Amino acid sequence: MTESTDPTSTDPGTGAEPTASAPAAPRRLPVTDLALVVLVGTSGAGKSSFARRHFAATQVISSDFCRGLVSDDENDQSASADAFDVLHYIVGKRLAAGRLTVVDATNVQPGARKQLVALAREHDVLPIAIVLDVPPGVCVERNRARPERDFGPQVVQRQHRELRRSLNGLEREGFRRVHHLRGEAEVAAAEIVVERRWNDLRERTGPFDIVGDVHGCRAELETLLDKLGYRLVRDEQGRPVDAVPPAGRTAVFVGDLVDRGPDTPGVLRLVMGMVAGGHALCVPGNHENKLGRALSGRQVTVSHGLRESLDQLAAESPEFVAEVRSFIRDLVSHYVLDEGRLVVCHAGLPEKYHGRTSGRVRSHALYGDTTGETDEYGLPVRYPWAEEYRGKPLVVYGHTPVLVPSFLNNTICLDTGAVFGGSLTALRYPERELVSVPAEREWYAPVRPLVSDAPGARDGRPLDLADVIGRRAVETALHGRIAVREENAAAALEVMSRFALDPRLLAYLPPTMAPSPTSQREGYLEHPEEAFGSYLAAGVRQVVCEEKHMGSRAVLLVARDVAALERRFGVAGPGAIWTRTGRAFLDDQELTAAVLDRIRTAAESAGLFDELATGWLLLDAELLPWSLKAVELLRRQYAAVGAAAGAVLPEVLDALRLATERGMGGLAELTERQRRRAADATAFTVAYRRYCWPTEGLTGIRLAPFQLLAAEGANLAARPHDRHLEWLDRLVAADAAAHPAEPLLRTTGRLLVDTADEASTAAATAWWEKLTAAGGEGMVVKPLASVVRGAAREGRPGRLVQPGLKVRGREYLRIIYGPDYTEHLGVLRGRALGHKQSLALREYALGMEALDRLANGEPLWRVHEPVFAVLALESEPVDPRL
Repeated sequence: MTESTDPTSTDPGTGAEPTASAPAAPRRLPVTDLALVVLVGTSGAGKSSFARRHFAATQVISSDFCRGLVSDDENDQSASADAFDVLHYIVGKRLAAGRLTVVDATNVQPGARKQLVALAREHDVLPIAIVLDVPPGVCVERNRARPERDFGPQVVQRQHRELRRSLNGLEREGFRRVHHLRGEAEVAAAEIVVERRWNDLRERTGPFDIVGDVHGCRAELETLLDKLGYRLVRDEQGRPVDAVPPAGRTAVFVGDLVDRGPDTPGVLRLVMGMVAGGHALCVPGNHENKLGRALSGRQVTVSHGLRESLDQLAAESPEFVAEVRSFIRDLVSHYVLDEGRLVVCHAGLPEKYHGRTSGRVRSHALYGDTTGETDEYGLPVRYPWAEEYRGKPLVVYGHTPVLVPSFLNNTICLDTGAVFGGSLTALRYPERELVSVPAEREWYAPVRPLVSDAPGARDGRPLDLADVIGRRAVETALHGRIAVREENAAAALEVMSRFALDPRLLAYLPPTMAPSPTSQREGYLEHPEEAFGSYLAAGVRQVVCEEKHMGSRAVLLVARDVAALERRFGVAGPGAIWTRTGRAFLDDQELTAAVLDRIRTAAESAGLFDELATGWLLLDAELLPWSLKAVELLRRQYAAVGAAAGAVLPEVLDALRLATERGMGGLAELTERQRRRAADATAFTVAYRRYCWPTEGLTGIRLAPFQLLAAEGANLAARPHDRHLEWLDRLVAADAAAHPAEPLLRTTGRLLVDTADEASTAAATAWWEKLTAAGGEGMVVKPLASVVRGAAREGRPGRLVQPGLKVRGREYLRIIYGPDYTEHLGVLRGRALGHKQSLALREYALGMEALDRLANGEPLWRVHEPVFAVLALESEPVDPRL
């Protein structure tokens, strides 16, 4: 990596000046494409001419130029301190942006170079010195030809002495390469050769098969490669020495090939053969690093399985051990692949280190970062860099065993503990398909158990109280950062910890929904024309009006078979049904299982499992009757109001009638008002009773699904609503065909509407009037495209449009606002909707975020984060009647 001085030239430590000679042969100077190139030479050595000849003008930062920037005079030496402040600032900005940068200054003093080497280290790039060692006499003559250089020859002589004293120490100062050009001829003959970084393989676009930590498990590696379609090549002794991939594919190993397992030499022989044959790439793990140091004779602590590797290699030939030592020495810390879309390393790598080259980058790639603490097993606590990762490249790594690999913020750990009795896993890229083979046995007992009963532990990160207490902010793709107040989080924690079902199953909570803007139409508080007008104003032409069923909101997770949920959620079983607050919907487990079985059977018959290539489905629905879940609410609130009115108002009317018959005058208006109140009370009782009927077992229960939320690997909620309804129509039809006498599932009526077409909106309004006149609750108006944004502004994405507006009928609103609410419409029209609308948008974005994370295979704590936030937002004070 470092170019030393030519031993046949004059000893630079003697102080003798290089002499002029015949034209030199071309001298190729390799320079890494991302580096800090420091030109070193006396004034007049030709540094600026050299820089102009070999580098782009934008790549060169000159001290003279910076001196001119701050003083309008490039030769004003009194401005040097400020000039170098500017120079260092610009250099730092360029290196941070990943730009090759050249510093044109004398740089003959160690202090000046020290600051530049520190900048290179800060930005994890290679510092390279190019020394222009030109005789002082030549430099003096050149300066005389430049009138602006008004200093005497003694300055050049002093600079030259400082240069000569520095030559032998440049590498010790931290320069990774030193190019020493002696005399004018060598400077003139020099040719800069820009080399790509060894970790830059962006031109390799794959496809790749990225293999997790092998740890000497040769048999498992052979099985995995065979499963991936590789053809093993064996030597005369039957040992695998290569594996030919399927056409176009390349294997990539994340390191830790060695230690702990039964056949480290066999794994190395196979992987080394694949790399040599161009069939694989490999990055080092911390175990390779330690083994390499041990094989080089350096003092290391023999622990964590190193003894097994050393003993196994002792039985191999010295030639093979030498090949292993060379192979490990040449491994590159990480690779940037597929035009920068993929980064492979051993222990993970933040985006700021991608493609960089320094000891710090290599250390992080090999070992990761720790918090300085140890866990209950005495192992270091790893800093959770992946939780903070927001980079565009997918980072694939290993190092820390997890039972099940999962994507987290566009990262994934593939160490699934093969040597500990887990499995050996590969990721097909770009397919993002995981392929695993089980370990043949537990080859090495782990210090920390590979399997834990804690929720989320199988993903490598159990649920943690610290994730939910205090003020929180959740990042969402649709609505940016959403804040959760500390007091709301505390209320949600109380509900979640005491009443919610198993958090491993709780993948989604439905959001609240905003009502349509308040209607000014005579006799109405809500009317479809406001909903249509609101969407038209937001630029949404196509909406779907869906019948709103008067029941209780239910989310259903339906498993195709008992093992399907275990594979994704870690819980075997038929599924679950839960409420908007995460509680089990039904107390009767047998009834829950019966409902889930009916839906599973219908989904199987409708072909949904096969069509969506999934072992489970997540549905949003209304479970009817309302009385099934809200018996106590009906008894304490609605029935009590109806009963009180029924008991009191007839007596009031009788008293008024008798008073009128006795000749008392002036009672007509009061009597009419009491008659209206009695009629309103009767209408109130009739209204809520429409949604109540007796049930026994499945008999009487109806389920009205209106959205298919998710399936394995897919957030279906982002797809157009007509697609959802088509799927659900098939589900309903399959259930009706199997149970014509007592179907469980109910169709959700719908109407497609063009908000700019008066005839279309009039037809939808008539449909709504018919629904509500027949006792229906009303309808929900949704953009057909599901997720819709308004017009972009100032380069920013447009604001999220309400995902749905509920338009409730007059009689249903009587239940909500009271029997005689129509008498007070003037007051009610002043209701404030802003908070409810904001809450609906935030909860919707959080729900979609949870579904995205679920579809992307992210760990439980990541899915649970937005789910918990939805529940927390439900604690915000808002008028419950909205």
